[in-house]
Amino acid sequence: MTLTSSPPTTRPARRVLRTALLWVLLLPGAAWAVVRFGGWERGALVQLFAFTPYVAAWAVVPALVAFAARRWLTAAVATVSAALLIACVLPRSMGDHDPGPQTGVTLHVLTANMLMGKADPATIVRLVRENDVAVLALQEYTGAARSALTAAGLDQLLPYTSLAMPVGTDRFDTTGSALYSRYPITAPGVRHNRGGFQQAYGTIQPPGARPVAVESAHPLAPYAVDVLDRWRSDLEAQPYAEASGPIRILMGDFNATLDHAALRAVIAHGYRDAADATGKGLIGTWGPYADHLLPPVTIDHVLVDERIGVADVSVHDLPRSDHRAVLADLRLPTR
Repeated sequence: MTLTSSPPTTRPARRVLRTALLWVLLLPGAAWAVVRFGGWERGALVQLFAFTPYVAAWAVVPALVAFAARRWLTAAVATVSAALLIACVLPRSMGDHDPGPQTGVTLHVLTANMLMGKADPATIVRLVRENDVAVLALQEYTGAARSALTAAGLDQLLPYTSLAMPVGTDRFDTTGSALYSRYPITAPGVRHNRGGFQQAYGTIQPPGARPVAVESAHPLAPYAVDVLDRWRSDLEAQPYAEASGPIRILMGDFNATLDHAALRAVIAHGYRDAADATGKGLIGTWGPYADHLLPPVTIDHVLVDERIGVADVSVHDLPRSDHRAVLADLRLPTR
């Protein structure tokens, strides 16, 4: 009697299924890496790209699984994808090879989004006092916030202002912004963004330093696809830091991270990101928001003219705001 048996069919099927699952795991990360590297985010991807650092961390997983499963082609694609994303993200935690000049006139600046003017004024004043802050930029600034900050003693520390009061009558209008300074502010003014937010600006001159143009930045958030043109327009309208022009500091809630090509384009026109330059560029400044379980993202920035050095950056909790305050220790060129 002859016994025959047919070859098993389950193992090849399982191999195909496992390989397919691996590709399902890695393809989103691979596509993300290509779009991020090319600066091609569009539509709904614009919001999602704020979370690129988390995608970069996840992208390592398919690569490890593919190597463990000995799927070499899959492993190669996953490794390249992870490497591209990590190359975009990791340097923010390592510091810049060129944080700018480390000598000059010291200037401490602070920026904070007040969330419809509701942020705790005592915390803002404490941060100003304890950190010797000379220039404060505020977004979502309201008349009520102005009164509360005055009552908390801010005017005694930073007596000079350039104010862009809200354009509406709603007490929670978010369009206002402000600059407070220890030094007189000359040429104060307001930039009216297409997205509706206003940006207070002015020029200061600390003793021994050259004049510095400072602005409280607040482009529109890319909260829906139909506002993306205004979001981009607001970022494109930010002033350039040109070598032939005034020295500039642009700080505030940019509603964009370094993974957005539109913000990188702003920085490319003569700025450096202070947090990125000091290895603090992955510290989240916004979120979680309300009851949504969103991980923190870095949308608040201090952008400084390349002629300004950055010594340090720190991020601080701000009660009753969904943002954290960003403090930067800068070095201004001398006269």
